[in-house]
Amino acid sequence: MSLEQAWRSELVTAGFFALLLIALGLGTGYLIPFLWGGLTLYLGWHLYQLYRFTRWLAKPKRHPRPYLFGIWRPLMQRVDELSGRGQKRKRKLSRMLSGFLESTGALPDATLVLNDEGRLDWWNSVAAEFLGLDRKRDKGALIDDLISDPVFLNYLHAGHYGRPLQMPAPVNANISLEVRVVPYGKGKRLLQARDITRLHQLEIVRRDFVANVSHEIRTPLTVVHGYVETMLESSEAFLGPWKRILSQMQIQTLRMQRIVDDLLLLSRLETRRSNEGQGVVGVYPLLRVIVEGARQLSGDSGHQVSLDADERLRLVGNSHELESAFANLVYNAVRYTPPGGEIRIRWWLSGSGPCFSVTDSGIGIAPEHIPRLTERFYRVDVGRSRESGGTGLGLAIVKHVLTRHDGKLVVESEPGKGSIFTCRFPHDRVAS
Repeated sequence: MSLEQAWRSELVTAGFFALLLIALGLGTGYLIPFLWGGLTLYLGWHLYQLYRFTRWLAKPKRHPRPYLFGIWRPLMQRVDELSGRGQKRKRKLSRMLSGFLESTGALPDATLVLNDEGRLDWWNSVAAEFLGLDRKRDKGALIDDLISDPVFLNYLHAGHYGRPLQMPAPVNANISLEVRVVPYGKGKRLLQARDITRLHQLEIVRRDFVANVSHEIRTPLTVVHGYVETMLESSEAFLGPWKRILSQMQIQTLRMQRIVDDLLLLSRLETRRSNEGQGVVGVYPLLRVIVEGARQLSGDSGHQVSLDADERLRLVGNSHELESAFANLVYNAVRYTPPGGEIRIRWWLSGSGPCFSVTDSGIGIAPEHIPRLTERFYRVDVGRSRESGGTGLGLAIVKHVLTRHDGKLVVESEPGKGSIFTCRFPHDRVAS
């Protein structure tokens, strides 16, 4: 029986009961007492049933159900039907949750869930292994109390999760972890840590190899360049036919020396800690020196080099690294801008933070090349790059310096219409 049919049946029963009471009341002369008593009895019955129903809902295992009489029978059947559906959904969700926990537990990456207060809600077995977590002890604990690495805590609370963080594992400093944080929901965060020990070791080997080879090549290059320069300056007649060859040798040894110097600089940037040698940098005086160097590099080409800089805007960073990055961008503009072209250098405070830009009227860059510009030895035009004396490492150096200063490089260019290279720094890099 449906609830609608049960209500109709209940109304018929109540009407029949009321007619019976009226008949008895008229027959005995006590109509009002019979109606009042019958109505009280009818309402009292349903109130008692409602009392049993609420107690049973609160604790179904301890209290009995209402009596299955009248409208209460289909009502309880409907409750049982809804309860059965709820149990099915609960079992389905439980299976889904078990599958999720099983799949995340099988992941090779450590996975943790932090609530809006930064407390641990859940983590998998790999996280327990890498971070030294205990199920009973650390459930609901603050992540700050469990991982004391200041670099990790600064990364976590800064909220800038665009780049992953590399850090040693808290339980074993020989294990290198790459940590990523993904915000979701209302203040919650998903934290993942991947074991990159093998990659880290390979990177160290590669870095050491480049640094050692570059260092070892420097001395023989200096010797060769010295002998070539001596022979070029010599007035011996037998060296006359060799002057052109010696001149080319001198150009190539100089180029190799520049490559070695840039490789050694990159190696230092990769091995040096990000906050090493940092202080307040007066950018305007630094740019004046770079502009003078650009004009000397231009020489007879007659480039129009202009500087528009906020003299009071200073930056927190490493002066030598910033000078190298800014100089690379400016000197590249000189090399790739035709004679008589315009080069504009700006240093200003935008709404998003300090910005340094170099705008040129040079040859421009096709869109497909822009994403790869900061790769080592990547060249848009190999022949032109070599003619200009470029090493192919300048923009790689710029990228490393900006990364160490929490900045990013934005490139806007169109073939034949010049380029704009902009270095953007966060507001917290402004020196008061």
